[in-house]
Amino acid sequence: MPLRRCTRRSDIAVYLYRCPDHGTTEAHRPMGTAPAAVECPACGSAATRVFTAPRLSFGSPVRRALIDRTERTRDQPDVVSAPPRRPGPTRRAVVLLNPALSRLPRP
Repeated sequence: MPLRRCTRRSDIAVYLYRCPDHGTTEAHRPMGTAPAAVECPACGSAATRVFTAPRLSFGSPVRRALIDRTERTRDQPDVVSAPPRRPGPTRRAVVLLNPALSRLPRP
């Protein structure tokens, strides 16, 4: 069966391989076609595939910060003395602005 030709940029993935003598090298291949080992371009010995996280650095900085904060709080949760205060008017101020709500019984 012939290989499917990649027509979109999203069909190509970057795979990382490590040679014991020359370090890491990248290989651009269609998704799902990466072998377990390739030939090192410098010496010709077998370079084994290294499994890494997807390229999260290309994402949004806000999302990256959220992921980092979530990972950090998994092992070291923040210790707080009170719940966080919500910005804006308090609940009592909203009641005072509406005269119909002022007639309701209060706890």
